[in-house]
Amino acid sequence: MFGAKSQDRTEVYETLPMVPLRDVVVFPHMMMPFVIGRPSSVRALDHALKHDRRIFLAAQHDATNDDPGASDIYTVGTVSNILQSLKLPDGNIKVIVEGVDRGRSIECREEEGFFSVVVKTVKNPAELPSEAEDLMSKAVSLFEQYVKLANNLQSEVKNQAVAIDDPAKLSDTIAAHLDMTVDEKQNLLEVWNPMERLARVAALLELEVDKLQVDRRIQGRVRKQMERAQKEYYLNEKMKAIQKELGKKDDKGNEVDELRTKIVEARMPDEAQDKAVAELKRLESMPPMSAEATVSRNYLDWLVAVPWFKKSRENRDITRAERILDEDHYGLEKVKDRIVEFLAVRKLVKKQRGPILCLVGPPGVGKTSLARSVARATNRKFVRLSLGGVRDESEIRGHRRTYIGAFPGQLVQMMKKAGTVNPLVLLDEVDKMSADFRGDPASALLEVLDPEQNHSFQDHYLDVEYDLSNVMFIATANALQNMPQALMDRLEVIRLAGYTEEEKLEIARRFLVAKQTVSNGLKKRNVTIDDEALRTIIRSYTREAGVRSLEREIASVFRKIARRIVKAPKDPQNQRIAIDAAAVEELLGVFKYKARVREGQAEVGIATGLAWTEVGGELLVTEATLMPGKGDLTLTGKLGDVMQESARTALSVIRSRAARYGLSSDFHKKRDIHLHVPEGAIPKDGPSAGITLATALLSALSGVPVYSDIAMSGEITLRGKVLPVGGLKEKILAAHRAGIATIIVPADNEKDLTELPDDVRSKLTIHLVASVDEVFEIALTKPLPKPRPEPAELDTAMTEGDDAGTAVGESIAH
Repeated sequence: MFGAKSQDRTEVYETLPMVPLRDVVVFPHMMMPFVIGRPSSVRALDHALKHDRRIFLAAQHDATNDDPGASDIYTVGTVSNILQSLKLPDGNIKVIVEGVDRGRSIECREEEGFFSVVVKTVKNPAELPSEAEDLMSKAVSLFEQYVKLANNLQSEVKNQAVAIDDPAKLSDTIAAHLDMTVDEKQNLLEVWNPMERLARVAALLELEVDKLQVDRRIQGRVRKQMERAQKEYYLNEKMKAIQKELGKKDDKGNEVDELRTKIVEARMPDEAQDKAVAELKRLESMPPMSAEATVSRNYLDWLVAVPWFKKSRENRDITRAERILDEDHYGLEKVKDRIVEFLAVRKLVKKQRGPILCLVGPPGVGKTSLARSVARATNRKFVRLSLGGVRDESEIRGHRRTYIGAFPGQLVQMMKKAGTVNPLVLLDEVDKMSADFRGDPASALLEVLDPEQNHSFQDHYLDVEYDLSNVMFIATANALQNMPQALMDRLEVIRLAGYTEEEKLEIARRFLVAKQTVSNGLKKRNVTIDDEALRTIIRSYTREAGVRSLEREIASVFRKIARRIVKAPKDPQNQRIAIDAAAVEELLGVFKYKARVREGQAEVGIATGLAWTEVGGELLVTEATLMPGKGDLTLTGKLGDVMQESARTALSVIRSRAARYGLSSDFHKKRDIHLHVPEGAIPKDGPSAGITLATALLSALSGVPVYSDIAMSGEITLRGKVLPVGGLKEKILAAHRAGIATIIVPADNEKDLTELPDDVRSKLTIHLVASVDEVFEIALTKPLPKPRPEPAELDTAMTEGDDAGTAVGESIAH
């Protein structure tokens, strides 16, 4: 050993054996036990024990290195004294050392199988700087707080630090007890200046104290929550025990087990099952009375209640389907044929993704009952989803699970009600939906009704994909005008027109009378009702395209019969009452409707038109009259914009052909014309009244009456062409009910005449016309006066105008 002195410190050099340490840094003035097992370290220890028991301890850079070289060991370490060594049974040696001084390895060589190093140590001067006392006081205060907050240090350590008056020894003592990594401790060991080292230790203490204070606050909160949860658990268990003693069964104890069993039995897809299992785990960790537990429990109840795999065994027997449809409905042959065709394709194609059927027709024609019959014919469960007045998108897609009152959409609710994945879902009144700030339910239906998308329908509440591809959807509507085009594009429309009088009579005879007999507690032997009585009800007490009001009136008749039977003095159960037309009037009172029949005689300025309404066809009597004036045209009867335009067009056609019809060319200058459609409180509009208005106008202007038994429907152009119209079947049925035998319709509507029942068509004379001249020829009772001669230049201009406009006009008409 040799040394050298300078003014402020003393450097000492000595040669010592070195032991590399793993994951340990030994500070001066620190006692440290550890185990030595590597052969080179054992030889270094033996060498130190044989001489002065001093050894140099330095940490490795990499603790996983079993055979480190000189470059793998830090150069700064601690010169230590070996206090005690004990050889263990496994060959290792347990050693207790005490750090003396920090030192730096100047030279390292390997001899006799261990590292021998020349170590330089530094002795600091005894004089302390002026700020040493304040820094030591701060470090001791912070260390006291650290010991108080840390759970792994005893109070003796704090007392030991308080008694130290040397900043070098104090910094090393505190550093030895701080919870730091090996690198952080090694960095402190390599700081030679005591004051600098003490300042770093104080900064580290401040950081650690702040961390421990935050941990203490968090632990306090957690402890309070755990105490509250334990209290609730204790009270709940005590309540269960009390209920058990009182004989009350507690179903909540095995609630989680029941839900787990239901999840397995539901046979959900993997995505839904993973979500259900995760939600069940969350439920297990929640207090049972919390709001979150209620939300999770409801969600799991819905997941397990919705059908995922259960199917009805679909019946694809076409003969049986035809028989059931015929049993439940009279007529509607076209609709039945389309449904049977649909079922036939289903039989050939196991997984069909075809169009969605939409039954469109007036109220009471059997749309809903027809869908129910289809469900019975195919052996599917039937559920009805009423969409009338729905204006919230969440009614279809469900509410998001962000509040306690959330629930799935009506579609998922109906699937739960059906209990199978392949029910028949009736989307009733699909044309009555509306939109507001909460969304557009019609747009939400697009995914449901698209066969390419509904296999992965996602309800906002369930938040998993649900397969609707096995569901058979049938929609119903009264009119298509209010339905979005995108929604109509996904539907195959099947129109159900109103029933004829004969069809209503047959329906009443087959279905309604028998149904109301049972509903009112009567027997077949109690009451009989003849056909004339039924005809009287149909004609005088109802005015509809369907049979809903007819059924109500029959029910009213039977209730009154039931009252008479109950009041009978003798043997009421065997009373027999026959109902004829006179009895109907006696039971139901004054006729509610006067049968709309054709006008009694031909009149000037009166023409009968045909109109379509949501409840079927109607007669539209049009009146025209002339007055002295200046050529004004007055339109009354609450006519819409389209009908007003049709009236002006009709007048222009007649004015342009005045000479052809025997009228003076200036007739409009001397007369005012008034067109009126009775029942002025009822709004009227549509593009099919053109020829009716023109016929009434020409009759008034020419003085030639119009046949009273002729009705007509068709739009008119300025060139006198007659354009096709819609709703022709309903219009012709209305004319037939009113006793009209001759009907004028556009030639382009010939294809629609095939929809008429044979018994109706055989009783009618139907004229197909292409121009207004043909209409006048048929409708007026006598030929018009001969054409008046006009100036040549006017005839030439009119002819050229007709010829030039023909091509353009025909293009527009098409």
